[in-house]
Amino acid sequence: MNLNYNEALDNLIVGIGNSYKKWSNHNEARERFIESLSLKSGRKFDKIMHGSSVWGFVAKKNGEHKGIPYFTGDVFKAATWRAPAKHVRGSIFYDGSDWYSWTGPNYL
Repeated sequence: MNLNYNEALDNLIVGIGNSYKKWSNHNEARERFIESLSLKSGRKFDKIMHGSSVWGFVAKKNGEHKGIPYFTGDVFKAATWRAPAKHVRGSIFYDGSDWYSWTGPNYL
């Protein structure tokens, strides 16, 4: 199944919420967490937010970051509130969810 960027990004956000649901057994906390997920669009990356914290960054188009090429849909950990870390951690187009959790993209 070929998803477009927005569908794949929506699936990632749902997956983040599902990851939290597996971790937490408190219904109110689950709902608050899911409601706190949001998206901020930038020039090169979409930033996935959890309240006022950055969950990670998603590349909007192919490019290069700190000398390393990346592709549309690649996901990065946050290095700072405004910038992604150097290396790609996964892709929104990958069917599995083993490369991230509700806390963020996994470490390498």
